[in-house]
Amino acid sequence: MRRREFLFSVAAAGSIGMIGPARAANEKMIVYKDPNCGCCRAWAEAMKAAGFSVSTEEAVDLAALKGRYAIPAEMHGCHTAIVADYYVEGHVPLDAVTRLLAERPDIAGLAVPGMPEGSLGMGDHPRASYDVFAVNGDGSSTVYQTVRPKS
Repeated sequence: MRRREFLFSVAAAGSIGMIGPARAANEKMIVYKDPNCGCCRAWAEAMKAAGFSVSTEEAVDLAALKGRYAIPAEMHGCHTAIVADYYVEGHVPLDAVTRLLAERPDIAGLAVPGMPEGSLGMGDHPRASYDVFAVNGDGSSTVYQTVRPKS
C-alpha cells in the first residue's frame, strides 16, 4: 500500500468512527423502565452521554409494554427502549445501537436477554460475555453481535 492510500484509509476509518455519535445526536429514544431500577437509569444515562435525545418513562407494567411490541419472552431484559421504529430490549451496548441505526436492517429490534454482568448499565466487568440478538418481526432471532472478555 502506498503512503497516500494508507493516509486515505486511515482518514476513512476515522470518519466511520464518527458516524455513531453523529447519528445518535439526531435520534430520539424513549426508555421504559421500572421506577426503582438503577441499572436502567445507568443505561439511559449512557445513551444520553452518547448523544441520543433520551426521555424516560416509568412503567408499572413492563410485561404489557413488551407484549405491545411483541418482544418474545425469551428475549426480555429489564427495560425497553424505542428508537427509530426499533425496540432495544435490555442492556444492549452502545456500539450495537449505533450499528443498528447505521445499517437499518429489516428487523423488529435488538435484545440482550436478562441482565448480564458487565453489560452497559451493569458495571464494568472485564470478563463480560453475552450475545446481542437481532429479533425479527416473527419472533425469530439471530446473533447480531457478541461481547466477549477483553484480553
